[in-house]
Amino acid sequence: MGELHRVLERARQEPIGEADYRKLKIALDVLNERLTRTRTTEKTRAVVAQPQLIERTDTAADHSERHTSKGHGRNSAGAYMGARKVVIGHANFASGDACPECDRGRVYTQRQPKTLVRVVGQAPVEATVFEMERLRCNACGQVFTAEEPEGIGPDKYDATATAMIAQLKYGTGVPFTRLERAEGQMGIPLPAATQWELVEQTAAALRPAFDQLIWQAAQGEVLHNDDTGMRILQLAREPSDKRTGIFTSGIVSLWQDHQIALFFTGRQHAGENLADLLKQRPLCQDQ
Repeated sequence: MGELHRVLERARQEPIGEADYRKLKIALDVLNERLTRTRTTEKTRAVVAQPQLIERTDTAADHSERHTSKGHGRNSAGAYMGARKVVIGHANFASGDACPECDRGRVYTQRQPKTLVRVVGQAPVEATVFEMERLRCNACGQVFTAEEPEGIGPDKYDATATAMIAQLKYGTGVPFTRLERAEGQMGIPLPAATQWELVEQTAAALRPAFDQLIWQAAQGEVLHNDDTGMRILQLAREPSDKRTGIFTSGIVSLWQDHQIALFFTGRQHAGENLADLLKQRPLCQDQ
């Protein structure tokens, strides 16, 4: 403000220069912006008249105001859809029993139970060691072994373990070697080579679903495709193959309000993979 006052004093004696002109212009622009700025802090109660509340004369408790207990974080219990649910029945009452407080009514199960959320840590792939007791006769040497528990299955690696490994690798991008190191730190050996063998064996059973997904993507109304920046460490090639490029092409198809994402890794680039995909698209009736 002192500089602006000095500029005005000089303007009374002689024409102002270019520097003084810029100072005055900036000050006027800022003043104009402040005067025309839309107010955003106006409160509704300051503009709209508030109705007068009638004071209560009775001293009865207001049952409309209920005490709400604090939550357990930003996510409610209903958000944990994948959590294991444990139903705990009341130890002393069952639905339809007489109320012990008034001796007149009966208690009934409420639709919404009280919920508690407890989150624990565990290894992504867990292992269980079953120890079946063995007894040996000291006379004939016959060994008697306890029966195996029911429901454990004949395979060492359960289908759920393979599904978890595939989900971590291809769903969230956890490399086999990183999962091997994490499991090893938790005392569960899970070599990367074993993970690959499990996923490869299971992939054969999922081949029909994969082929169906490709067919549905070919029917999409809009298709996006491009080569990704994924690094390929090793890929088996035919000795006669003269092409040196290796690509991972991504194709996203929009079909019936669904987004289908496909990835193809090999010697073909995005355009060639898209052309192969479109071969599964039926021809129009007028063609």
